[in-house]
Amino acid sequence: MAYEQFSYLYDRLMEDMPYDEWLRFAQQCWDKYGSPRTVVDLGCGTGSIAIPMAKLGYEVIGIDLSEDMLAVAEQKASEAQRRTPFQPGGSITWLQQDMREWEIGRPADAVISFCDCMNYLLEAEDLEQTFRQVYEGLAEGGVFLFDMHTPRQLRHYAESQPFLLNEDDIAYIWTSEFDPGRCEIEHALTIFFKEGVTDFGSDDAQTDRFQRVEEMHVQRAYPLKQVEALLREVGFKEVDAFADFSWKKPTEDTERAFFIAVK
Repeated sequence: MAYEQFSYLYDRLMEDMPYDEWLRFAQQCWDKYGSPRTVVDLGCGTGSIAIPMAKLGYEVIGIDLSEDMLAVAEQKASEAQRRTPFQPGGSITWLQQDMREWEIGRPADAVISFCDCMNYLLEAEDLEQTFRQVYEGLAEGGVFLFDMHTPRQLRHYAESQPFLLNEDDIAYIWTSEFDPGRCEIEHALTIFFKEGVTDFGSDDAQTDRFQRVEEMHVQRAYPLKQVEALLREVGFKEVDAFADFSWKKPTEDTERAFFIAVK
């Protein structure tokens, strides 16, 4: 399957994600801690946050492990800039790197990582290494802003599954298995989408045949105090946690925790 088809599939399945809320929260964070010039987006995927940031005039470096995702992101960025030129100073550079070992050759003013990317780090050592790499890659006073699913949210997924989608051009079956000892969840998705469709919701496909895609995603949630301790251990001098796109402190009901760490 060509990556172009997969990109439309991925973005279709993620179209209900609160990208505007992530952007709003980042802007509010920078209003408080100082507006950056250079922003590194770790786990940038297909660029759904990096591209709007570049439109606002930030110099964005999008980093992802997936070559296909970055190819899609580059295509989307080119199309976006043709439609509406980025504000002065806005730009994007795409780099294929592991978030545990990333580097851009100069200090960044800010690093972000949204959409629970950090939950894909399945060992505390990997989480610590990523935090250390971010610390080393930030300028003095730079801000690291990221979110993570909480243990409560992973348990909620396990209790609520299976999840089903059944539309004319796309469908999926999504099941989850939860390991309470590690607070780790394995998501198995079987996705069916109509052959030839590159614009979901349109009638341009000339066939009723569907393709099948198998996807597996594994995430682990960590106690919030452990995450905070790791951030401080690698050197961050100021660490705060907030709940669910708000500036309220996390509680037992928090599903997505936001961390702000200042070098």
